[in-house]
Amino acid sequence: MTRNGMPGLSDPDHELRGVVADLTRRYEGTIDSETVERTVMESYTALARTARVTTHLPVLAAHFAADRLAALAQSRNVRPRVCPEVLFVCVQNAGRSQMAALLLEHYAAGRVHTRSAGAAPVPQVHPNAVAVMAERGLDMSHAYPKPLTDDVVRAADVVITMGSKDAVPVYPGKRYEEWGLADPAEDTIEEARRIRDEVDARVLRLLEELALGS
Repeated sequence: MTRNGMPGLSDPDHELRGVVADLTRRYEGTIDSETVERTVMESYTALARTARVTTHLPVLAAHFAADRLAALAQSRNVRPRVCPEVLFVCVQNAGRSQMAALLLEHYAAGRVHTRSAGAAPVPQVHPNAVAVMAERGLDMSHAYPKPLTDDVVRAADVVITMGSKDAVPVYPGKRYEEWGLADPAEDTIEEARRIRDEVDARVLRLLEELALGS
């Protein structure tokens, strides 16, 4: 695997080689090995730009790359769609979009596949967002902000934006909708609860519109 001059790859190089090998086997015959390697390396580098601690970065990069490759396979119609794909996009992918994806995943119970991303992701999910979701019995502590990539947009059936509409490419045949919601980044826990409840109500309406009522 070439490093292509990317910083910080000397220590995790062995782990990334293993990720590439595993994903290459998984997508043999559908996605070429060069694309797999490029996706893994790009995913690592993108996450490294905002990471404060890099100890577990190869593991996160593996998850991120695997999801991007799954989206690519879907957009190329080489993997079947078993349910609608919904993508939530906000600026930082640290509050609103993360809450929306987890709430929809919770209510849909496997009938919808969700993703979230950020136009300008930050190092970690907002603590207040994690806390107010925990109040609902939903664990968001392992979530991490991810940059928006073209492959996840192409794979989506529905794209919900929250203050990041201009950052999302528009492709025909997809439903785009803007949710005008505040960002809980600097707000109090009470305001984070209000935002969570508004996200919750919108997610339930979206489920009904998708004919997948909770």
